[in-house]
Amino acid sequence: MPVTEIRIAGFGGQGVILSAVVIGKAGCIYQAGYSTMTQSFGPEARGGACSAQVILSDEPVLYPYVTRPDVLVVMSQEAYSLFTPQLKEHGLLIIERDLVRVEALPAGVRVFSVPATRLAEELGKRMVLNIVMVGFFGAVSGLLKPESLRDAIADSVPKAFIELNLQAFDKGYEYGLKALSGQIETEEPAIEVASLED
Repeated sequence: MPVTEIRIAGFGGQGVILSAVVIGKAGCIYQAGYSTMTQSFGPEARGGACSAQVILSDEPVLYPYVTRPDVLVVMSQEAYSLFTPQLKEHGLLIIERDLVRVEALPAGVRVFSVPATRLAEELGKRMVLNIVMVGFFGAVSGLLKPESLRDAIADSVPKAFIELNLQAFDKGYEYGLKALSGQIETEEPAIEVASLED
């Protein structure tokens, strides 16, 4: 795969960092590619701004920081407002449907939304909303094989929670496949703005 920049953002306690770890591991350990992951978060233990950046590539990554993401996954309105202006034209924006309202977008951005929190609650644990998002990301982006993501999840979460997290991944992935096939509506209304600075 060509160099692909991914930013995942939300607030502390949503599992943003674990999402990035899973995606990075899937890309470099379970698919024999290369990846880097960096993170940043506020001083709060929970509830503060949090983001993680992953770069996936077929070749060694020479610069580990995301400059203009190809894919942006956001789980809070604050993250949406902060990071959407940096998304590349014709990039992919994935939002948590119940927590993010779409406003002005860079030109040509494709937007998909998933009610990840609700899907996680159906499994009895809201805390796996991040893995639901990873599953949805895997389906709509097509960047990584689902089995690579599943293996990375099993390798990244505590043993007692592997099955729950794999169920969360499957729920998000299936939702994404349905979105791509048009069985459910997840694309937000097209809003294109040539420049967010106007």
